[in-house]
Amino acid sequence: MVPSSPRALFLLLLILACPEPRASQNCLSKQQLLSAIRQLQQLLKGQETRFAEGIRHMKSRLAALQNSVGRVGPDALPVSCPALNTPADGRKFGSKYLVDHEVHFTCNPGFRLVGPSSVVCLPNGTWTGEQPHCRGISECSSQPCQNGGTCVEGVNQYRCICPPGRTGNRCQHQAQTAAPEGSVAGDSAFSRAPRCAQVERAQHCSCEAGFHLSGAAGDSVCQDVNECELYGQEGRPRLCMHACVNTPGSYRCTCPGGYRTLADGKSCEDVDECVGLQPVCPQGTTCINTGGSFQCVSPECPEGSGNVSYVKTSPLTWRGLRRWRWTSTCRNTWTAPSRPTTCPRSPSLYPPMTSEGTQGHWGVES
Repeated sequence: MVPSSPRALFLLLLILACPEPRASQNCLSKQQLLSAIRQLQQLLKGQETRFAEGIRHMKSRLAALQNSVGRVGPDALPVSCPALNTPADGRKFGSKYLVDHEVHFTCNPGFRLVGPSSVVCLPNGTWTGEQPHCRGISECSSQPCQNGGTCVEGVNQYRCICPPGRTGNRCQHQAQTAAPEGSVAGDSAFSRAPRCAQVERAQHCSCEAGFHLSGAAGDSVCQDVNECELYGQEGRPRLCMHACVNTPGSYRCTCPGGYRTLADGKSCEDVDECVGLQPVCPQGTTCINTGGSFQCVSPECPEGSGNVSYVKTSPLTWRGLRRWRWTSTCRNTWTAPSRPTTCPRSPSLYPPMTSEGTQGHWGVES
């Protein structure tokens, strides 16, 4: 906290300077003392400036008083200035026109003051300024209306009359007279009332996401944008992997039967009916998953030649002991032939079939 007067600050410095060596442990440090001295200097400088301004003002008043007393005799009438008129479309404050009296002027709304807002009566009987007057404000002088709009004057304001096809407080926007590309028209479920607000003496309307403002100014409506139709055109990215369904303000993607929609809401994934907890095929048949569906088949194992041994790997699956593999599945009722068999040399000729999530194989023992 800085003391409010130079004398108090100076006394504080004398006390804290600690001239006695015994009190040196309670003295201010050198930096603290220098900081206090700088504050005192700034305070003295401010006091000096204010004192000088007061002296100059006092000298000016004394000089004016001296001139007034010297020019006016003891029996002379007091000096007055000419009467001032109240400006048209304005007001005047002050009715005394003697020396050092002030008169103030203002204008009514829609007008601006030309000349000084106040005048002072001088000792020589004249005013410090000319008689002011009020002039009408032309809001349209700056030509604020754009695109051929007509400006209409108002009290401290203006209004633009826009030509057909233009809207906005300065006719700066193009009016939407037709439904935009991809809009859904003629269905009340796909339209909303716009949100409008008065901004800068003009009405501005907007729509929610997924809707587009349609119609002329004062009769506009928010029409839904059909994203499925808009992005289904050639050359534009597709929104969905399979089918797109338009909804009010948005859209959703659907997948064909046997497929489910992934977490991204756009992609489709085949449903593997064969891996469910409940079997979908009769006992003794094999479930084969296909795109969007499944099949129940009863495969027949081919005849072979050579020494063959079989190992049962599941209720519906067999596998041989050799590395030769057959990529199909044998039925549970099938038995190995009595004559020697060999594995087929082209396993790719037999498409893989799934049985309860496993794959059957068979082979030969050389």
